[in-house]
Amino acid sequence: MTTQGRFTLPSEENFAAQTARLAELWGADAIRNSDGTHLDEEVKALGKRIYSAYFPSRAHNEWISQHMDETPQVYLLTQRVLAQGDPISPEDVTIDLMASFYAEQLQPNWDADPKRYWEVVDRTTGDVVDPAVWDFNKDAGTVTVHNAAFMHEYTVSFLAYIIWDPVEMYNHLTNDWGDKEHEIPFDIYHERTREFVMNTFRQWLLDNPETDVVRFTTFFYQFTLLFDQKHREKVVDWFGSGCAVSPQALDDFEKVYGYRLRPEDFVDGGCYNSAWRVPRQAQRDWIDFLSTFVRRNVKKMVDMTHEAGKEAMMFLGDQWIGTEPYKEGFGDLGLDAVVGSIGDGTTTRMISDIPGVKYTEGRFLPYFFPDTFYEGNDPSIEAWDNWRKARRAILRSPVARMGYGGYLSLAAKFPKFVDAVTQIADQFRELHDKTDGKGAEGKLNVAVLNCWGRMRSWMAYTVAHALPNQQTAQYYGILEALSGMRVNVRFISFDDVLEHGIDDDLDVIITGGPVDTAFSGGDVWNDPKLVATIRAWVRDGGGLIGVGEPAAVARRGDRFMQIADIFGVDEERFQTLSVDKYFPAVTTKHFITDDVPAGESIDFGEPIENTYPLNEQVTLLSAKHGMVQLATNDYGEGRGIYVSGLPYSAANARLLERALFYASHREDDYAAFSSTNPECEVACFPETGWYCVINNTDREQSTVVTLSDGTTREFALAASGIAWQQL
Repeated sequence: MTTQGRFTLPSEENFAAQTARLAELWGADAIRNSDGTHLDEEVKALGKRIYSAYFPSRAHNEWISQHMDETPQVYLLTQRVLAQGDPISPEDVTIDLMASFYAEQLQPNWDADPKRYWEVVDRTTGDVVDPAVWDFNKDAGTVTVHNAAFMHEYTVSFLAYIIWDPVEMYNHLTNDWGDKEHEIPFDIYHERTREFVMNTFRQWLLDNPETDVVRFTTFFYQFTLLFDQKHREKVVDWFGSGCAVSPQALDDFEKVYGYRLRPEDFVDGGCYNSAWRVPRQAQRDWIDFLSTFVRRNVKKMVDMTHEAGKEAMMFLGDQWIGTEPYKEGFGDLGLDAVVGSIGDGTTTRMISDIPGVKYTEGRFLPYFFPDTFYEGNDPSIEAWDNWRKARRAILRSPVARMGYGGYLSLAAKFPKFVDAVTQIADQFRELHDKTDGKGAEGKLNVAVLNCWGRMRSWMAYTVAHALPNQQTAQYYGILEALSGMRVNVRFISFDDVLEHGIDDDLDVIITGGPVDTAFSGGDVWNDPKLVATIRAWVRDGGGLIGVGEPAAVARRGDRFMQIADIFGVDEERFQTLSVDKYFPAVTTKHFITDDVPAGESIDFGEPIENTYPLNEQVTLLSAKHGMVQLATNDYGEGRGIYVSGLPYSAANARLLERALFYASHREDDYAAFSSTNPECEVACFPETGWYCVINNTDREQSTVVTLSDGTTREFALAASGIAWQQL
């Protein structure tokens, strides 16, 4: 087994000896500096490949402090202020712009005419207030609305400079960097700053001949990360493209697209264009406009990197907005690699499936920061948990390299953690030895259908990167289960279906989410062509799985789920209470639920209330308290399955896997290379002649695996263990 290579080690100043020791122990062939650190000359002399973090849009306060009108900007929405004066004699209402924002991070832009670039909205009526009837006071930081309507609420949408880089700010607060100077970001949309950025990078390449890989962290625009006046996160959207605004960009957008964006197109009533919102045309156009600009300048920096004889690597995080790795044309940038933070199986696939690069790399957790590496804590627990989640996905779609980030001096103080990483790195390399870096065989072709489609591959149902959320867990769990499942996954949009139909090779489509979101589709289901296309595909043999409130649109006197006839399930919206609903008996023995132990309940997550079967021919597999949780329905030659939600667990992943095989009429193919224990999974690699069985828990597990010829084999696996066998 290979014991060296495929591993990137972080290092820092005055830590050369320990760096050499850990590089040998973990088999590192590359060393990188983390945010706020530099490499010792002794470390550079170890003969490893050198990664150097490069920040194109920060870390040069000497420049931007002289051009503070060229920092990135964002539209902010104030708190709602109620006009409570005399209804006979309307009063003036004064709104404090920064009442709910962190003044060390954000500062109102008074340089561009507020009357042109800001907007006051009467939130009670939704009307834009005429700029002639409101004034602003720069010294007080306020806007005053004159003759405000009695008991109406008002807001201001205003442009603000981002004067402290959000990620550097997070690192600063987490590590208690005290008096360290705040790093000010800058916006290359401005010509003189763009020229400064390109010239500075050109000189940096000359000054750093020992660098082999330029690790761009990242490029120009931060995902939406705003803090409140108490230094707490206020708005976090890993896909948010609102922190890239400037008056010049807004004016140029108008020239290109022929219409002017409103501030409301960014603040979105306080939703800030979350990826959960059904995307509007203005939002889509802004993403296109921004990515065109960003990619053009990324290409320049990548070309400069290659001309200097170095590799160009992009970090999928921080200022990644505008690069859009799953948008058409990403491969044209010429990047050699993408690296990203590994939070679970879903985020692993978000990185490993990126097309158009030579290789991908995962930065595993925990990050070597004091919020994890402190006396009394055991970071090895998180290390193993992170590895188990990622390993499922890596077996299906490998990242070529692994590594960690942060302060190596912290990690070195925890021997148990050091030993854990040694074992994890060896497992990672063994995996590549056995598979030639190719993913395991997939038995089915599965598509996830939503508004975003391919552009948000493995990014659906996400708010912040790999962080759990009560309202999203039952949907995100679907992706997490799929990330390590023996199926081939792709992401398609409603537009794809309307324009091109459904690919002939697809076995199952999964769609759904809460009503009026990008994932359930919203008004798109009012299009009869979409409804007819989906119905015909299922009738002719396709399998459709709906989750939560799939295809749901509130239409008076109509069904709520527009293809309820496929699922055999709909949701009562208090319009047909006078029509009785009858539930057939729950089927206790079924292919989908065969692995659910007797007497154990299934975790469906947050309830979807008032779901009911359309008729008594529907097969109910779980229904409680007047709610259908799991059902299947024959539809012509195909099948529809409804599930209210599935937070990730081994048991739920097994349930979903069986549902996929059942939906596609492939029950007979299920047994081969299956495991009797849901906590253990099997991955098969026919090209290299191996299969493996993994234990996804921190406890010993045993299982029986059925092989392709119907014979079985027993396995006893250590905690987090993996067993390899030749086919």
